[in-house]
Amino acid sequence: MTNKQLIRTLMIETPSIPGSLGKVATIIGLAGGDIGEIETIKVGPNYTIRNITIQVDHEGQIEELENSLFRLGGGIRLHTISDEVLHAHEGGKIQMKSKVALQSLADLRRVYTPGVANVCRIIEQEPDKAKIYTSIGNSVAIVTDGTAILGLGDIGPVAGMPVMEGKAVLFDQLAGINGIPILLDTKDPEEIIRTVKHISLGFSGILLEDIGSPHCFEIEERLKKELQIPVMHDDQHGTAVVTLAAAISACKSAGIDLKKAKVGQIGLGAAGLAISRMLMAYGVTNVFGIDKCQDAKARLENYGGRSFDSIEALMGNCDIIIATTGVPGLIKQQWVRPGQVILALSNPKPEIEPELALQAGAAYAADGRSVNNVLGFPGIFRGVLNAQARDITHSMLVAAAEAIAACTKPGDLVPHPLDLHVHKMVTEAVERVASLHEEIVVTK
Repeated sequence: MTNKQLIRTLMIETPSIPGSLGKVATIIGLAGGDIGEIETIKVGPNYTIRNITIQVDHEGQIEELENSLFRLGGGIRLHTISDEVLHAHEGGKIQMKSKVALQSLADLRRVYTPGVANVCRIIEQEPDKAKIYTSIGNSVAIVTDGTAILGLGDIGPVAGMPVMEGKAVLFDQLAGINGIPILLDTKDPEEIIRTVKHISLGFSGILLEDIGSPHCFEIEERLKKELQIPVMHDDQHGTAVVTLAAAISACKSAGIDLKKAKVGQIGLGAAGLAISRMLMAYGVTNVFGIDKCQDAKARLENYGGRSFDSIEALMGNCDIIIATTGVPGLIKQQWVRPGQVILALSNPKPEIEPELALQAGAAYAADGRSVNNVLGFPGIFRGVLNAQARDITHSMLVAAAEAIAACTKPGDLVPHPLDLHVHKMVTEAVERVASLHEEIVVTK
């Protein structure tokens, strides 16, 4: 579910003649652009100026589009092409700010010396009170080594900082959590584990982000065992939660019982393996997978799934197909069985276009444009922090997926990612399961 597309904003003037905007849209489409938002900037006596946001695969399409609009004529003018994404990132997207005002010496004495010494003594005597008297109880470390940044691969932790800042923004805006980016200048699993353990005292949760496969598996498993705070690798479990929600919704639309169906997972990297495990945790008994890496297939089998040697054979056997390979056009139209559900989730180009899958007889088909991790991780962490849980279990993640699916409108795959009601429902669902889990742990 990667995304390599470029986003640009075109300021275009069109004459007040019916069909002018349609001509512009056609030119954009012929250049391979995907239109997003259209904002009217100015309406004149005989013209309209609009900002049109588009997505393209490469800069060459921008040049082609610019030339085509120039040749179009007829009063249609391209004023500017701007990169609003770069502008939005100038100076970074996050900052640390004080929650208290310093307006007098009395304020200074309360928040710093000498008053703060008493608070330190209280925490020394009762360490758990740090969650009350400091920001630790509401802070999550967003940790990356930069080895699997979006669809860009191993570009390093500093180049991945805009993604980590983005996660911090989403934590803040959608769940009220302090997300703190931590960039690690090492790819060694032992060094990563050791470093995260050393910094963990300042946080109540760890979100592992954009750490490549296969070392991401060892890092997460070790940290979950060796820390007493929740740890989650978003590329595995965040993706799996939203994918399970999408599968539940798709099966409802297609009239398929997901738990009784045969599900085929194409691609068993970090996301694919986690999706397979999530399906099994939900109650799907027949989970099959395929990957060019034999170790990946062995990992699936260790968790209770079964592997295939060819995509064609997998598709011939399964009712539901989920693909997360990043390979456009991997699934051939002739392999699609009538009545199948096809979720080809790689972005920007899916393994098979939904239209082609539907033409071949699929009961339901969708790509990954709406399947966004943001629907999962903010509410999941808000829920476990509220419950003061010490780990994140598959039952909590399944509860999150079911909450997302319950908020999905009939016919849709998942809800709008910025719908605050969805994040509230995910939080409450996870908190309920997490609180029960903690009660059981304490009882034991």
